[in-house]
Amino acid sequence: MTNHYPDYAVGTPGKAWGDDEKQQWLALQSKQRSYFDDVERRLLALDKNEYELRQYGVLNYSHLGFSEYPLYCVKVGTFDESKPSILVTGGVHGYETSGVHGAIEFIENVAQQYSDKANIIVLPCISPWAYETINRWNPFAIDPNRSFHNDGLTDEANLAMKCVSDMGLNLIMHIDLHETTDTDNSEFRPALAARDAIEQGLWQIPDGFYTVGDSSRPQADFQTAIIDAVKKVTHIAESDENGKIIGAKIQQLGVINYDKKSLYLCGGFTDAIFVSTTEVYPDSPKATPEICIKAQVAAITGAITYVLDQPFV
Repeated sequence: MTNHYPDYAVGTPGKAWGDDEKQQWLALQSKQRSYFDDVERRLLALDKNEYELRQYGVLNYSHLGFSEYPLYCVKVGTFDESKPSILVTGGVHGYETSGVHGAIEFIENVAQQYSDKANIIVLPCISPWAYETINRWNPFAIDPNRSFHNDGLTDEANLAMKCVSDMGLNLIMHIDLHETTDTDNSEFRPALAARDAIEQGLWQIPDGFYTVGDSSRPQADFQTAIIDAVKKVTHIAESDENGKIIGAKIQQLGVINYDKKSLYLCGGFTDAIFVSTTEVYPDSPKATPEICIKAQVAAITGAITYVLDQPFV
């Protein structure tokens, strides 16, 4: 596949990055918004009678000129082992804004309506440094969403997995909130090509919402329920002229599948029966930040409603 991207600002074309190049890349990063104002403040304001806010770790990047970032998990309602357990994750890629704010919006305004039927756990912002600097990677130029495995290389993924594992819950559903943005082509995939010295084909960014199921447990009707819920909020992405979305064959309207466990994606680290990754397109002329957040909330609620309606739940 031909690399259609221009040479990146860091590194030598055809040569994978070493420590020097990663330091050069890090020097280009700066704080552009506040995790503490946008995320932590809202979480700390939650009613302690209705939510349990647990700090499950800290990312200490102060030695890099940034901050110490507390990591939070929200438990909704009173947990009961007899109820099904559901996990919502956001901000694995910190630059994907509606994933973070969609998770928080769900907590604040919707989650309580399911609290008597399910144990709901939300990790709203797994990568706060990347949220502040609007990045896909962590400060060591590693993608957390390729790191969800034992002895992975990112604290972001390792701490999130430990948090969920320590709860000892048998998860039935996991939904992971993401975006596909124009900056995937203008910044993040060119950086990936430069870092690894591996050609990356130019993506056709899909205009609209889509989901990524797991090829080992696709659950087509579950994905359809998510798509149908989001349709009420925003438009669904169509496949390209090759019947694909971001290079993957479309399975049904607005749905592609990845082998999530082999790729070490966040959506693959649990053994939940029902898993999905949302992908919102915030750069669409038909979208706004509010629409994107509402689409994420609709995806979560459509998913939960479907799962709780199953006869074996």
